[in-house]
Amino acid sequence: MVTKIRAISGGATQRGVSARGESQRLTDVLIEMGALDPAEEPPAVALAARQEARLADILFYQGLVGAPQLLAAQARLFGTEAIDPHASPPDPRLIDRFGAHRCLREALVPWARIGGAVMIATARPEMFERHRAELRALFGPVVMRLAPEAELTRAVLALRAPALSHRAEGRVAEAESCRPWQHGRARALVVGMMLVIAAGLILAPAHALLLLGAWASLAMTSTIVMKAMAALAMMRGNGRPPPRDEAPAEHPQIARLPCVSIMVPLYHEPDIAPRLIRRLGRLDYPRELLDVLLLVEAEDRRTLETLRRHGLPPWMRVAIAPAGKLKTKPRALNFGLDLCRGSIVGVWDAEDAPDPQQIHDVVRRFHERGAEVACLQGQLDYFNPRTNWLARCFTIEYATWFRVVLPGIERLGLAIPLGGTTLFFRRAALEALDGWDAHNVTEDADLGMRLARHGYRAEMIETVTGEEANCRLLPWIRQRSRWLKGFMMTWAVHNRAPRETLRQLGWKKFLGLQVLLLATLSQVVLAPVSWSFWLLALGLAHPLAGLPAWAGQSLIVLFLSSEAVNLVVGVYACRGRRHRFLIPWVPTLTLYFPLATLAAYKALWELVTRPFYWDKTAHGLFDIGDLESQPPLRSAERRRHSNGPNGAVRRT
Repeated sequence: MVTKIRAISGGATQRGVSARGESQRLTDVLIEMGALDPAEEPPAVALAARQEARLADILFYQGLVGAPQLLAAQARLFGTEAIDPHASPPDPRLIDRFGAHRCLREALVPWARIGGAVMIATARPEMFERHRAELRALFGPVVMRLAPEAELTRAVLALRAPALSHRAEGRVAEAESCRPWQHGRARALVVGMMLVIAAGLILAPAHALLLLGAWASLAMTSTIVMKAMAALAMMRGNGRPPPRDEAPAEHPQIARLPCVSIMVPLYHEPDIAPRLIRRLGRLDYPRELLDVLLLVEAEDRRTLETLRRHGLPPWMRVAIAPAGKLKTKPRALNFGLDLCRGSIVGVWDAEDAPDPQQIHDVVRRFHERGAEVACLQGQLDYFNPRTNWLARCFTIEYATWFRVVLPGIERLGLAIPLGGTTLFFRRAALEALDGWDAHNVTEDADLGMRLARHGYRAEMIETVTGEEANCRLLPWIRQRSRWLKGFMMTWAVHNRAPRETLRQLGWKKFLGLQVLLLATLSQVVLAPVSWSFWLLALGLAHPLAGLPAWAGQSLIVLFLSSEAVNLVVGVYACRGRRHRFLIPWVPTLTLYFPLATLAAYKALWELVTRPFYWDKTAHGLFDIGDLESQPPLRSAERRRHSNGPNGAVRRT
């Protein structure tokens, strides 16, 4: 530990290094130390001018300079010293004053008060001057010292894990979160509604079935109309992406490539972790601009040990989420957000196999769009569709959702319920919304609605990520029940104050919200009521046997229309080369969709008993040859932009 503290004031840096000359000075020091080959200096400095990357990161991630030499050179350049973080822990009172989450985000920790000054340990000395005024206001005289970022993170977590866990669980304001559900009133309302329906079916079955049947028919009509409209919107564009407001003609080149952070939550994934590392290693984006965080729960020892055994490249790091009341994906994402370095933040799942050029596509699209486009949603596809019938149907469903329905919804100008992976955000917008609702088990759909309510836009992007289809019956039901439970809570949250939601969204998006969530949920939950009407068509006994003939005929037309729309849209979604073999299986979706009703009743039960329980999906069971034998998942955008942003040379 450094014991001699000297307060520094004035100047651009502690040795008066100018902001522009700092990069050149760092390389000069490294060359003087013999740590950098002089021939490597010009390319590295040139990269620093074209990228939103610190020169220190470029030198390190390119493998030009080791971490110890870099730290020593920075200490010489800034006239300071490196501390030994293991000698003594930082003062938690100083951390609390600055904020533990800010310490992580800025890689800057108020360490100790020695003499008349507070020693500030940082991993980014060139950024210190930006914080000097605030630090002096908080602590009085300050002096900068250096330490590796990983050591700073470890020190803060050791002292303030509970505070960071609490922040991760409650970032979103209660008014826009489903966490009030834990207080019991909402659950009591759900139980009350169930009891009323049950009493009606027992005491007045004909009247109850008439009301429920009418609601189910209305829900089916609205969902089928929306699906048909979305499909027609796509067909009119020949399946092309939705048109943009501004002409796509000539966009200015990207002056500086941004740093992109990718968060990948893992929970009990020791088997899939090695494959994940290999897949991420195929990413075609400059390593100094790539920041991959593998989010692991503190208790998940097996996954942590697996990651340590296999080793990670410098641009990947493990972020251990501290223990807390919740164990949900959005809680882990909220914790990881403060650790991200990038101005763009992405999310992938543990089993994902993203297109190697995906990040280039995302960077280009964000560059082309205005700041109101805060999120890009990529397409998801399954890489094991031939495993069994359930995998085939799941693949058809995903193709329909991501290649037809969601792009069509975007064309119609409605809010997009996001998927949980292949999501990319402008970090500023994501932080303005306070991240994810840690209590919502479909945090993606909820975030899509919050983006729309706060005036941001989400767009689809033609880039594909391969996933593993959950193709065992009971795990499929568990996964789908989690999704449906989350949709129920998302609808409840955004209709807690319907007038406010209507004011924020406008009529069109507000009605779209009701159809996408309420009508879809109603159709699944009330499916047994709809099925019962087939008894009428077969001339069998039914409490509503006395309905007029036109009513029964209308129901038959509705059911057949629903099947026809599902058939046409499913075939259209599978028209591509990769999915064409699935077309004969599209009619079997009639047997597949009823499985969701089983999941819906499990979701209703958990909505009352375990509203925040995350029913985990096992991965890596049907991972075919690590994708080596699979056709490449390419997009149309890949063919249009084969050279990447600015025609930049892609380096790994």
